[in-house]
Amino acid sequence: MRILYFAWLRRQIGKASEDIVLPATVTTLGDLVTHLRSLSEGHAAALEDLEGLRAAIDQEFAEFDAPILGAREIALFPPVTGG
Repeated sequence: MRILYFAWLRRQIGKASEDIVLPATVTTLGDLVTHLRSLSEGHAAALEDLEGLRAAIDQEFAEFDAPILGAREIALFPPVTGG
């Protein structure tokens, strides 16, 4: 699965994307974030607070309780504002 990081998440984690193989226990976006936090100090710091994060599964906005089975791409980013 490809994980994309945007804005300050990219800077804290130190990469724009990564391809990972997930354990079978990772079934939701929330599980994914918990797993990603274990990868490095940068991941843990960037993904500490779900309130400050938004996510998309295959380019569709999703909540953190959404299932990720069969997803090809997960994007994590700060809240988006427009004008």
